[in-house]
Amino acid sequence: MKRLHSRAWLLPLAFLSGCAFDAGEGFAVLEPSVEAAYTPLSGRNAGDGYQALASDFQLRMDTGMVSLGSIDLLASSGGGGTTTFDPSSPPPGYSLCHNGHCHSDSGALVDYEDIEAELGGGGSSTVTVANLPVDAELDLLSPTTRDLSCEPGCELGKTTLSSGRWSITGLRMTGSVRDGRVPARFAGALPFRFSATVAGAEATPVAVLKGDLDVPSDRENAPRVALGLKLALTPALFDAVDWSAAKPGADGVADLDAPENAAVRAALLEKVAQLSPTAEVSRGSR
Repeated sequence: MKRLHSRAWLLPLAFLSGCAFDAGEGFAVLEPSVEAAYTPLSGRNAGDGYQALASDFQLRMDTGMVSLGSIDLLASSGGGGTTTFDPSSPPPGYSLCHNGHCHSDSGALVDYEDIEAELGGGGSSTVTVANLPVDAELDLLSPTTRDLSCEPGCELGKTTLSSGRWSITGLRMTGSVRDGRVPARFAGALPFRFSATVAGAEATPVAVLKGDLDVPSDRENAPRVALGLKLALTPALFDAVDWSAAKPGADGVADLDAPENAAVRAALLEKVAQLSPTAEVSRGSR
């Protein structure tokens, strides 16, 4: 599976440090991990495993899986140059610029802001400090913590991690929905299934999520950084979905991948794109 970004975008650690330091003397060493979970909310308990939605529908999740490609750790970088980036006329090495990114000749997807940073565009931009390959499907209902490696390495120079960029390459769910209103908009419980996956290595991810970070790598903070990256899904993900528009198939299941349920699927994917990962950070000495 292709990484979200080419390794060419990973800055040399010595450059990030802003000063010379001996090999093995980084300012911080990351110990990253990732966890993804669907978490019911106590205030929404509607009985029988169902959770109340803002729309008065009630939803029960029976299975849930999310596939992660990789996570980029980003740091802010000041600009100051005069060259600007025009998506309609990408620089050599890039093509097909749309939806905030371009396709590089290597096959990677690169954000507009990173291309402008390479060109020396003015203003503040972000640069990729480290890439955390995941390439795994995680069970949302039985969450486990997965330790991650770093590319090119987990030792950082002098910098501050400001955000993380997650590549979501797949999402699969099954469950059922019922109506909490009287009179009900439909009778009984409506089973549903949903699947969104990347079709081919060159395809655009299902979603690219960004979460804020504030992790300085300097001599003022303890060097060992346990970075627990977390993606939390809750019933709020389904609040904006009009489940009365979901049409069941011959098997009685509302297949959100079916053309007749395109509007329901689009509403759900829009909410997925708005998810914001978080991080738990603890520091210690080497």
